[in-house]
Amino acid sequence: MTSPDPPDRRRRAPRLPGRDPVWARLLIAFGLVFTLLAGGALAGKEALFKYATRGVAQENLLGDSGRQAQQRGHVDIDGAKNILLIGIDARPGQDPADLVRADSIIILHIPASHDQAYLVSIPRDTWVKIPPYDNGVKEYEGGHDKINGAYAWGGDGLTGANQRSHAVELLALTIKSLWGITFDGAAIVDFTGFQQVVEVLGGVDMYVDEETTSVHIGHDAKGETKVPFRQYTRADGGQGLSPVAGVTPVVYHVGYQHLEPWQALDYVRQRELLPNSDYDRQRHQQQFLKAVFKKMLSQDVLTNPGRLSQVLQVVGKAMTIDSGGLDLADWAYAMRGIGGDDLLTIKTNNGTFNNSPDAANAETLDQTTLELLDAVRTERVQAFVAGHLDLVAPS
Repeated sequence: MTSPDPPDRRRRAPRLPGRDPVWARLLIAFGLVFTLLAGGALAGKEALFKYATRGVAQENLLGDSGRQAQQRGHVDIDGAKNILLIGIDARPGQDPADLVRADSIIILHIPASHDQAYLVSIPRDTWVKIPPYDNGVKEYEGGHDKINGAYAWGGDGLTGANQRSHAVELLALTIKSLWGITFDGAAIVDFTGFQQVVEVLGGVDMYVDEETTSVHIGHDAKGETKVPFRQYTRADGGQGLSPVAGVTPVVYHVGYQHLEPWQALDYVRQRELLPNSDYDRQRHQQQFLKAVFKKMLSQDVLTNPGRLSQVLQVVGKAMTIDSGGLDLADWAYAMRGIGGDDLLTIKTNNGTFNNSPDAANAETLDQTTLELLDAVRTERVQAFVAGHLDLVAPS
C-alpha cells in the first residue's frame, strides 16, 4: 500500500461531523428557474430576471484555471460547457479562518446542443494527488489527500472572497491535472441559503424510495426532540453509531408524501444507516432537488408575486457564481431548452463506495468512471450515456 506524502500527514484538514454533500445540487434547480424566466414563460421576464439575479454574488472563482483565462477574447456561449459546482456547509459559529473542505464536488456538463445537462459527482473521499499551490498567504507543498481537501488547502489562511476564489481555483486545477477537464464557470451553494429556500417553499412533495431512519432527530417518551444516536470513532477511523436509550428515531417510510421543511432537510442528510451510504444519500438528494424545482415552478409560487419574491430573494443569497465572463442572462437564454426531465445524473463508481488501496476511508475511481470523465473532457458524454444507460440514476 502506498503511504501518503509527508506534507499530508502534517496538514490534513479535519473532517467535520454533520456536513453533507447536498447543497451544490440546488444550484441546478435555481439555474432551471432562471432559465424559465429567460425563456419567455412569464410576462416582464427581463425585469424579473434582473431582480432574481441581483442578489447573486458574482466573483472570479476559477482564477487562471478557467477556460476564460486561457482564451481571453474568445468567451462565448456556444459549444459544450462544463461548470464546477461546489457545496459548502460550514459549522455555525465556525472561525472564518478555519479549513473548510468541500462537501460536494459536481461537474455539470452541457453538450454543444444545449438541450440536455449531465451531473457527474466526484466522490469527495476520492484519494488524489493535489498539485502545489501558493495562495499568496500560505504555500501548499502538494501531495496526496482526499479531493475535497483541495478546496481546503487552496483557501488555507484566507477569508471571504479570497478564500473562496483560491479554494475553487486549486480544486479546479486538481481536476484539470487529473482528468484534463477545464471549466467555463463555477458556483458555490451554502447550506444556510438552502435551508431558507425550503422554509419559504413550505416543504416539498416527493417519493421516499427506501425506509430511512434518522440519526439526527428522535423523540423521547415525553415527545421531546432528542438526538437518537451518539457518534463515536471506530478503531478503523470510521464513524460508528450507538443508540440512545429511550429515544425513538424518526423514520421515513416508503411512499409518496409531503415533507415539512424540517423533515425534508433531515431526510436528505441521512447516510449512516443506508446500505450504500453517501451514494443512497446522493440519490435522495437528486430526487429531492427535482421536487424542489417542481415546487418552485408550481402555480401557487409563480402566480403569487409576494411568495415568488421571497423565493427569488433566498435563491440569490444561496449562491456565489463565476459566470466565466458571460452575463447570467446570456447563460439562462442559451440553456432555455433544458427542463427538469433533461437533467440526468450519472452514477460514479456504479453507485457504491470503491475503497482506495492507498488510504483508509478513502475511495478510488473505477475504470468506467474514468471513461466517463474522459467523455466529459472530449465532449462525448451523450454517446457514453447511450452505451451505459444503467448508470443513469433514477430521479
